Amino acid sequence: MLNIEDLIVEIDGKQILKGINLTVNAGEVHAIMGPNGGGKSTLATILAGRDLFDVTNGKVTYMGENLLEMSPEERAHKGIFLCFQYPVEIPGVTMVNFLKTAINEQRAYHNLEPLSASDFLKLLREKQELVGMHSNLTNRSVNEGFSGGEKKKNEIFQMAMLEPKLAILDETDSGLDIDALKVVANGVNNLKNKDNATIVITHYQRLLDYIIPDFVHVLYKGRIVKSSGKELALELEEKGYDWIESETKK
Repeated sequence: MLNIEDLIVEIDGKQILKGINLTVNAGEVHAIMGPNGGGKSTLATILAGRDLFDVTNGKVTYMGENLLEMSPEERAHKGIFLCFQYPVEIPGVTMVNFLKTAINEQRAYHNLEPLSASDFLKLLREKQELVGMHSNLTNRSVNEGFSGGEKKKNEIFQMAMLEPKLAILDETDSGLDIDALKVVANGVNNLKNKDNATIVITHYQRLLDYIIPDFVHVLYKGRIVKSSGKELALELEEKGYDWIESETKK
């Protein structure tokens, strides 16, 4: 599904990503861990298509196509979804209208008829139940007046509605209490299937108590320096990131 080869990214002449290699297949969950400043959010930003950084080397293919040549809108239409670390509020735009517009724009891109009002409401109720999203939130403006946990839950709800092929969760667990963390994780787990994939970006192992990754990668100082299974997250929790630095010097 996604293949990253020798990706080098910089901003204002300073390298942030220094040769990333990563392959993500359908049906897989990949966790990317690492300390602040290691390049995790930069990688998420590059995959989503924001133009804050310069790609100076490497290639990224998604579903056999050159991802770096696609606009952010095209990436979204083709099934890439980014859960933001800090979701923004959009006053005056109701969740219902926001999601209906997003879904029908995506359908138009694929030459499909827009969803009827009844079909949209049926889908809305189905996904609300799937991720535990209360209707009093979907009737409000996008994220307006939401708590931190409600904003993150809303991101997962949007993901459920749009059914992306590749979901990227950029520190979705940031600032969540344990109950909100479980809600977010349950939503991600319920949406997993053999045709989609998820990249979970996090500092901490605690999220991975609820979302079980197939692979864990450590992104440190712009490079993926270690990859393994779930046990790597537990090892990081026990030894900290200083252990990684000592490992990379061997």
